Amino acid sequence: MVHHNPTGFYTEEIKENNIRRGFALIGPDSTKAILSHVNIVSPARVGKYGVDIPAFEKFLERLNLPAADNRTIIIDEIGKMECFSPLFCRIITGLLASDKIVIATIALKGTPFIENLKKSSEIPILEVTRANRDNMPETILSRLQL
Repeated sequence: MVHHNPTGFYTEEIKENNIRRGFALIGPDSTKAILSHVNIVSPARVGKYGVDIPAFEKFLERLNLPAADNRTIIIDEIGKMECFSPLFCRIITGLLASDKIVIATIALKGTPFIENLKKSSEIPILEVTRANRDNMPETILSRLQL
C-alpha cells in the first residue's frame, strides 16, 4: 500500500449555542485560524460572514504548502471565502501545476477562479452525491494507486 502522508487544511464550523457563527481553518498540526465570522467587519463577505483575509493568508504562509515535503495536499475547500485571497489562488494554481497530488473540495458555484478550475481538462473532478459519498474515500484511493 502506498502511504501519501498528506498535509493541508480543512474548515470547521464555529458554533455558538448550536448556531453557526463562522468557519475556522484547521492545519495538519491542529493549529487553528478563523476564516470568517458574523462578527468580523470586512469588505470581503459571503452572506452574513465577514472573511478575515489577513488571518487566512498568515495561516497559509505558516503552512507553506508549495514547499511542503509532502506529495499529497488536501484542501477543504476551494470556495468563495477562500478565493477572496489572491495568495490562496496563486498557491492553488502553483500546486495544480506541480507534481503534487492535490485532493480538494470545490464549490459547486463560485468565482471565475472556481469556474476556470472546473473547466480545466487537466483536473479530474469527482462529484460527491448522497449516493456515492460513503464510498468516496475508496474511490479516491483507488485513483491514487494507478
